[in-house]
Amino acid sequence: MSTHQYDEGHTVAGWTGFGIATVGTAVVGLGVCLVSGALIVGGLAVVGVSVLVTWALHLSGWGKPPGRRPREEWGMRVRDSSAREGHEECVGCRMAGRRRGRPSITAVGAGVAAGAGAGAEARVAAEPVAAESAG
Repeated sequence: MSTHQYDEGHTVAGWTGFGIATVGTAVVGLGVCLVSGALIVGGLAVVGVSVLVTWALHLSGWGKPPGRRPREEWGMRVRDSSAREGHEECVGCRMAGRRRGRPSITAVGAGVAAGAGAGAEARVAAEPVAAESAG
């Protein structure tokens, strides 16, 4: 691993997802050769599972953030310590509700329920205007 010159994303999440997807595409190929709809659908299901497994491993810290990492973090056994907060510009983290520098969906929901946050302030500020025009 230390002989390559570029951070190509050699991670536990990447290789595990690749392995599962390879099995799934082999099953799809076998289904095409045998003209079996069940094998094709089963293989596509395995490919779908590979996406979910890769995503779960990424969110648990076994993937990598987008872009280049420092050279000391290139090893397969190095976990990503920033995964819990979410990565900037990472679709997987955004889909999981993890946004660095922004409140998560649950924090925003809790703030609105408690009456705090920009959304609640705008709503409170708009209510007296609506009450005055109605009265």
